[in-house]
Amino acid sequence: MPAVSPLSGIRVADMTTVLFGPYTTQTLADLGADVIKLEPETGDAFRQVGKPAHNRDIGPCHLTVNRGKRSVVWDMKSKAGMLAVRKLLETSDVFIHNIRPDAVARLGLTFEEVRAIKPDIVYVHCLGFGTDGPYAGRPAYDDLIQALSGATSLLPRVDGNEAPRFLPTAFADKVSGLHAVHGTLAALRHRDRAGEAVHVEVPMLECVTSFLFEEHFYEATFDPPVGPHCYQRQIDPARQPVRTKDGWVAIAPYIDSRWVKLFDVIEAPEELEDERISDYKGRYYNQAYMMSRVQAHFVNYTSEEILRKLGDADIPAANATDISKVQDDPHLKAIDFFQRREHPSEGGYWEVQPPLKFSGLPKREIPPAPRLGQHTEDVLAELGLARESLEE
Repeated sequence: MPAVSPLSGIRVADMTTVLFGPYTTQTLADLGADVIKLEPETGDAFRQVGKPAHNRDIGPCHLTVNRGKRSVVWDMKSKAGMLAVRKLLETSDVFIHNIRPDAVARLGLTFEEVRAIKPDIVYVHCLGFGTDGPYAGRPAYDDLIQALSGATSLLPRVDGNEAPRFLPTAFADKVSGLHAVHGTLAALRHRDRAGEAVHVEVPMLECVTSFLFEEHFYEATFDPPVGPHCYQRQIDPARQPVRTKDGWVAIAPYIDSRWVKLFDVIEAPEELEDERISDYKGRYYNQAYMMSRVQAHFVNYTSEEILRKLGDADIPAANATDISKVQDDPHLKAIDFFQRREHPSEGGYWEVQPPLKFSGLPKREIPPAPRLGQHTEDVLAELGLARESLEE
């Protein structure tokens, strides 16, 4: 008997590509949904990113963002292919795609058309921009959304280099993907209560702008504004990891009493005799100077030494780990967060485990990312169709 998961019994018809949508559906698959990924004959373009020469059709990004799904290949320009799509939709709880509105209309897969096929469908549309605004229908990529949302203006506020820069991760795609997950789950809840179809629009620009402005509206929140945008602590140039004798650590004293204790830990209480940081007000307004004095003493300790001393004093701190070394983190190793797996066709690879833990539910083995079209025949059989019917 298969292990029960939070989304057991939920089927997702997935026509998303690259990262925004696939990150959404991977999360749903991790939670136990049966995600059927519909791909063209050439496959999702993200399959090829970073692909080693010896691999068939699976690169590292596909491995990390498409686990737990089933892949089918149908020609949607043919009547037979669209018949299979319709049959899939009839058996699905969720239909999710990132096709632009004009293209999805040409396919005959608008919300109204899909609702006619499945009256209680949860229809999730991953977009660059909401359909009510002047950007509706425009193509969108992570870079463009970072630029429009103000994300590229954050690093210049920290280091004084006026050139806008991207945050070096697919930040907009993944933030939007998480919004799509909770939108899907909320829509499923409404469907279960009301028994009706729900249309969920997930626009990247709106998702990322909302995410950023939670703290970065800051004093411009008020009308009239009482100060600038951006939560000042987040863009403070002094708020950076501190160099030690052999590396870097991050410290988070936060409250004033811990800052005072910090100077005792580094055996430099005399620093607090300086009038610039001798009282709470001075320490609050002279963070840059205070951090420069902290830095002057941290270089006398190894990272291990200073982290031990800070831990004994109950001052929050952590090693500033290079991304290539995170896999060696003792906490992540202890919980077996990075696991080595064998892909049936691509060989050995490493995989991070789902971050959520549900008490009382057995751990479920999540299948690896599928080869292109790997499950076409299985899904056709489940839908009562034969492959021959698609080749006519």
